[in-house]
Amino acid sequence: MITRQQVRCPNCGNFAERQHILEHHLVSTACSHCDYLLVSCSLTGNVLECYAPGIGLRN
Repeated sequence: MITRQQVRCPNCGNFAERQHILEHHLVSTACSHCDYLLVSCSLTGNVLECYAPGIGLRN
């Protein structure tokens, strides 16, 4: 089962879509405005995949 909700993108602030994919214990947040993507495990919080243009790495 997949549940969807509209949330604010942490990268650009526009509306993004968060999907909870229950049978695989995944949470995916995607923004079509800035191409932000974050896929994480809903059990552990571990990040499985991410892409956030415009956010630099800390040194």
